Amino acid sequence: MSISSETMMFKRNDDKKDVAQTLREVYAALEEKGYNPVDQLVGYLLSGDPTYITSHKDSRTKLRRFERYELLEELVKNYLSAAAKK
Repeated sequence: MSISSETMMFKRNDDKKDVAQTLREVYAALEEKGYNPVDQLVGYLLSGDPTYITSHKDSRTKLRRFERYELLEELVKNYLSAAAKK
């Protein structure tokens, strides 16, 4: 068996699910239940503990379809995009 010296490229399946839409839905559900969505999402992203996210409107299940790095990636991309427009 030979090992290639070429660099492999990792490509995610982008048509999988819409991360941004899911974050918006979870944010809204957290607000509806009276939570501070930013605090709750940060708690989840830092700890990985799904109990930071309400099960209201199936939010916990929706969010857990994604790896935390995918959620962070989307948040950073949107933040930098918005900052570049200022």
